[in-house]
Amino acid sequence: MSDRVLEKQFADLAHQSETAELGMWGFIATEVLFLGGLFVAYSFYRYLHPAGVAAAASHTRLVIGSVNTAVLLTSSFLMSWASLAASNGEGRRAARLIWGAAGLGLVFLALKGLEYAEEIGERLWPGAAFSLDTPEPRVGEVFYFLYWVMTGIHALHLLIGVAALAAIGWRAHGGVYSRAYHSPVRVVSLYWHFVDIVWIFLFALIYLPGRSA
Repeated sequence: MSDRVLEKQFADLAHQSETAELGMWGFIATEVLFLGGLFVAYSFYRYLHPAGVAAAASHTRLVIGSVNTAVLLTSSFLMSWASLAASNGEGRRAARLIWGAAGLGLVFLALKGLEYAEEIGERLWPGAAFSLDTPEPRVGEVFYFLYWVMTGIHALHLLIGVAALAAIGWRAHGGVYSRAYHSPVRVVSLYWHFVDIVWIFLFALIYLPGRSA
C-alpha cells in the first residue's frame, strides 16, 4: 500500500498525512480571513441599520434555511463517522458514509436553488428591479446584496466539497484507504466541517434577525 500512496517527497506516510492536514488547516485559515471580512461588513451594517436589516431578514425562507441546517449537520455526522471507518480500515463502509454526506450536500444545493428561484421571482435580486415591502427598502437591498454574495460563496464551497467527497468515496470503495493511510478522508472531512460551520453562522446572522417579533 505504501508504494501506491506515498509521494516521493515525504519520508513516510505519517509525514505525508501531517503535511496534508497542516495544508488544509492553512487553507481554512485563509478562508476564515476572507469570509471573516464579509461577516464583519454584514455585522457592521446590521449595527448601523438594525431595524431595516431585521425587516429584510424576516423575508428570508426560514423553513428552507432550517431544513438545510439540519441537512448539513447530518452530513457532518456522516463524515465524522466515515473518517473513523476509514481509520479502522473499513473502506466500503467509509465509502457509503461519504456518498451519503455528498448526497445530503446535493439536497442542500437543490433546496438552496429552490430558495433562490423564489427570491428572484419576488424581485429580491439587488438592482433596478429590486422590490421589498419594508420601511427601509434601500437597507433591504444592501442586505440582500450581502445575502447573495455570502450564501453564493458558501454554495460554491459546498459544490467543491461535494466533488471532493465523490472522489474520495470512489477511492474508499476501491480499497485505497487503510489503517495506515486514510489522510485524504480526514483532510476532506475537515473541509466539509468548515463549510458546515460557516453555514451555521450564516443561518444565525441572515435568517434569524427579526423573527422574535
